[in-house]
Amino acid sequence: MNILEPMIFFAVLGLAAGVLLALASKIFYVKTDERIEKISSALPGINCGACGFSGCEGYACAIVNDGAGLDLCKTGGAAALDEISKVMGVEAAGAVPEKAIVRCKGDCNAARTKYTFAGVGSCAAAEIYYGGFKKCTSGCLGLGDCIKVCPHGAISIKDGIAVVNEAKCVGCGLCVRECPNGLITLRKVTNRVDYTCMSTDSAKQTIAACENGCIGCRQCERACPEHAVKVVNNHAEVDHSLCTSCGKCLEKCKRNVISIRN
Repeated sequence: MNILEPMIFFAVLGLAAGVLLALASKIFYVKTDERIEKISSALPGINCGACGFSGCEGYACAIVNDGAGLDLCKTGGAAALDEISKVMGVEAAGAVPEKAIVRCKGDCNAARTKYTFAGVGSCAAAEIYYGGFKKCTSGCLGLGDCIKVCPHGAISIKDGIAVVNEAKCVGCGLCVRECPNGLITLRKVTNRVDYTCMSTDSAKQTIAACENGCIGCRQCERACPEHAVKVVNNHAEVDHSLCTSCGKCLEKCKRNVISIRN
């Protein structure tokens, strides 16, 4: 009897706890919108955070519950957008894919250095010391902070600067946020003409710092028949809404700053 009584007691206690848990699950049950699960399945599932949310499930919840944009997943691209649009019952907009571009051509052959950096192999760390070891404080330091955050291995260092492999790049934008000098941006694949210098230095300073640096001569600006090229903060910029890819700006550039893609 001494053994039987506690066994009965705990059996009754366990049964009562089970009944209470079953009742609680019914009373406090929160119905989950099935669209969230479907959208989560349509997303790549790498939880990169490039969309601005905690992960793929967080983004799915934001779409369903808060009306977040359907095209924020750059990694998933057009395929994810199409599936999400079907789940939400709207027509998918024709999103143009984007790729990352490094707006610097100051490689080892063109850029000059002011000291030898032997610290932590990080662009952010090197930038703390007098704006980096290159004479151009706006240039790529080539220590690979962007490489570390790229989930697809689309970035490599070539001759001292970061280079993007467009075939691997999905346009997630993680590298854009990581670059301490703000040299990496996303551009639509339909934009053929690019400027590849972000230096804000004067022409004299740029000539002393880099052979491929923009000196703001405005030759490209004057050559453009559509007024798509403007010199802003001592470097050329292209307004792709006006650019027709005629290439006249490229013909006039003597500093290897403007490039045109086939």
